[in-house]
Amino acid sequence: MSFEFDSVVSRLRAAGCVFAEDEARLIISTAGTADELAAMVDRRVSGLPLEHVLGWAEFCGIRLAVEPGVFVPRRRTEFLVRQAVAGAPEGAVVLDLCCGSGALGVAVAASVAEVELHASDVESAAVRCARRNVGAAGRVYEGDLFAPLPGTLKGRVNVLLANVPYVPTGEIALLPPEARDYEPRVTLDGGTDGLEVLRRVASEAAGWLAPGGRLLSEVSDRQVPDAVRAVELGGLGADVVRSEELSATVLVGVNG
Repeated sequence: MSFEFDSVVSRLRAAGCVFAEDEARLIISTAGTADELAAMVDRRVSGLPLEHVLGWAEFCGIRLAVEPGVFVPRRRTEFLVRQAVAGAPEGAVVLDLCCGSGALGVAVAASVAEVELHASDVESAAVRCARRNVGAAGRVYEGDLFAPLPGTLKGRVNVLLANVPYVPTGEIALLPPEARDYEPRVTLDGGTDGLEVLRRVASEAAGWLAPGGRLLSEVSDRQVPDAVRAVELGGLGADVVRSEELSATVLVGVNG
């Protein structure tokens, strides 16, 4: 076992994996056979994100299925979930837009009693993955933002999770290879200033939110002034909360 572990660590470290020991433990514990272990190490060494190699990601203490071609939930986004949970009433109607693996909605539902969970994504692979994670706890729709949602949700949403793409188009090339080469561009590219998708969400959000309902979206610090303006133009009050620990900035829009 020690030889196997050391061998895997050496290969991962040579490939530039900063946390080679931790990754080796996860890969070895996940692999069912020696052949599977060798294949998993090969995929990781080739640059495939660790979560895609493992087939799962841990988010807010929950192990979630993550398939190749699906956005991997980031640890910093756990801060957005904490903000959502803090203001969510029991029995909240929760909508997870651009849901990816469904991580945000699942995490909120795990912390708030009797949640009615809905989620949507434009990517078929993401919808398939989210349906695995959400299971019978909610419904997942395929389509662009609000388009596939039932009209019966209008005016009822208490928590609108919108972890939309917010990387400016010109900065996609600066992202780590794991993101820019293996995650769908549509999950990263937020347009010229990174806020094009957020503006679309903000322009419609008020019509879907219940009185006092909140829109929560992650942005970068430098985007805050324009992001606040977009939310206010959509008729929502705006607040910004930050976590230095996780280097996370969350924009909160409030309906009424």
